[in-house]
Amino acid sequence: MIYLILMIFIKEGKETIFHEFEDLAIPLLKDYNGQLLYRIRPTAENFIVCEGERPYEIHFLSFASEADFINFSKDERRKAFLHLKEASIKTTFLVKGKVRDEENNNLPA
Repeated sequence: MIYLILMIFIKEGKETIFHEFEDLAIPLLKDYNGQLLYRIRPTAENFIVCEGERPYEIHFLSFASEADFINFSKDERRKAFLHLKEASIKTTFLVKGKVRDEENNNLPA
């Protein structure tokens, strides 16, 4: 199991196009053992510290494997509407990891 945190920064005025992209992309996750665990649209009040631009959305996702994530990224249906992503997203910040077993101070097998 892998987990991804994606901070998404939108081009000014392109929110509607971004939502079109998300409406098409998110349903494809399930075809690749993926799940959108949290989709957060934070406001200024939600930040304790913020040096720089605030993300428009923050996504927490999981995939059963790295291969599932790669296959999702290569999906031909998704490629057909990547122009919406390119037209609306200025930049993203991706963090990838695994769940840590804090009690035993190690990663699960």
